[in-house]
Amino acid sequence: MACTTILVGKKASYDGAPIIARNEDSANGEFNPKRFIVTQPQDQPRLYHSVLSHLDIQLPDDPLRYTSTPNADLKDGIWGEAGINAANVAMSATETITTNERVLGADPFVEVQPAQGTKGQPDYKPLVPGGITEEDFLTTVLPYIHTAREGVKRLGSLLEKYGTSEMNGVAFSDAHDIWWMETVGGHHWIARRVPDDCYVTMPNQLGIDDFDLKDAFGKQENFMCSADLREWVKANNLDLSVDGETGHLNPRDAFGSHSDTDHVYNTPRAWFMQRYLNPYDEDWDTDEALHNPESDDIPWARQPERKITIEDIKYVLSSHYQGTPYDPYGKRGTHATRTMYRPIGINRQSELSVMEIRPDKPAAYAALQWISFGSNPFNTIEPYYTNVDSTPAYLEATTTRVTTENHYWENRVIAALADEHFADNQQSIEAYQIKTGAEGHANVRLTDAKIAADQSLKGKLDSTDDPAVHRVLEAANQQLADKLKKNTDDLLNTVLYTVSMRMKNGFFLSDN
Repeated sequence: MACTTILVGKKASYDGAPIIARNEDSANGEFNPKRFIVTQPQDQPRLYHSVLSHLDIQLPDDPLRYTSTPNADLKDGIWGEAGINAANVAMSATETITTNERVLGADPFVEVQPAQGTKGQPDYKPLVPGGITEEDFLTTVLPYIHTAREGVKRLGSLLEKYGTSEMNGVAFSDAHDIWWMETVGGHHWIARRVPDDCYVTMPNQLGIDDFDLKDAFGKQENFMCSADLREWVKANNLDLSVDGETGHLNPRDAFGSHSDTDHVYNTPRAWFMQRYLNPYDEDWDTDEALHNPESDDIPWARQPERKITIEDIKYVLSSHYQGTPYDPYGKRGTHATRTMYRPIGINRQSELSVMEIRPDKPAAYAALQWISFGSNPFNTIEPYYTNVDSTPAYLEATTTRVTTENHYWENRVIAALADEHFADNQQSIEAYQIKTGAEGHANVRLTDAKIAADQSLKGKLDSTDDPAVHRVLEAANQQLADKLKKNTDDLLNTVLYTVSMRMKNGFFLSDN
């Protein structure tokens, strides 16, 4: 899956909350309708079956309530992707990443082996399940963890037991920490805590560029890994550092890729995000620039020049290289440069979740999941409280049938209409984004204040399970979704009129 991730440490974010965010993009030629739902403990499976891997996993009997953004069509499994549980722990799964032949030779992927022969005959070989994949990660991990660190350990234990058939990056956060985890080959993994004063950019490549093995096999303050990683790396000559036994490993060199495809598909996205968030730290655009769109050494983590907002995150995850010769909607450069690199905001985006657990708020309403559906250059993002028992139908009741009665499809229709006439619709879309964004911030501010002032809720705010608090948060979510529906309907009307007036079969005479 082609996704883009940004992680923002608590000292780098505008409100002091750790923030994890990721575009979920579907595979080329596919468009996956998405829903925003709440799963209650009684609805969580105890025996989980992976549709694609044919793997059965026995799950614990004590799941937490959690939100997620699964597929509307379950033919390929759940694909929960992004959510926050009742312990106020967020998980984003996954960012598809890359590896190399040396890693796969040392620890091959665990892939499904189809049945061979005829059942009942001597030569019959039954199907052998594959390892866990993106389809499975959130459902088998998020309901059972109480901290971001626990998330790494639980997923790590599943990877070591069952293996995986793909390379993935996974983010976990709570009110204090963000941990980023990367799978390595079939059974190995590494994880690093995001520095509080930094942000991280991840564009479909293995990203961690420094790993402290001493800490990982010691206090594990900032690094964790699979139990035999050090010995496995040595046995398979994966450490490419030239200065020998330093106690540090460069995972990009050891486990990652530096392919020609990376330079048109992946690294330009990291370049643009860091160019936007650190415009004055270095030269980004001349021939002498320290980093260009095809650089392999763009830092994994970086201190921003100012604190990062939700709007900054939405902007970079919607980017099509604005202000550069690489913008497919722009006028700079040439046709060749404008089609040179894969945009961040792409046509086959499914959803974007920006998740924050606010450390200065009571547990009952600390967690927010900001959601966008559809192609990001054309949509908006709004915050929804996650400690609830239900979500608004406009976001939850997505069908496989195209209809403007749910948010995913309405945004898909707007994007498809507006794309051909981007400049003509840009002002209307930006006005929509500003209006809905302001309403989202206002809804959170007013709801926070309402709950804090409600004497009947005193003593209930340390719990995330109080029904009375849930009702207040559900009402706030519904109110915001109702406004979103009205604003999105209005935008659809405007865009449809604009593009209809520019149809090629138009003829302008007073012929009415």
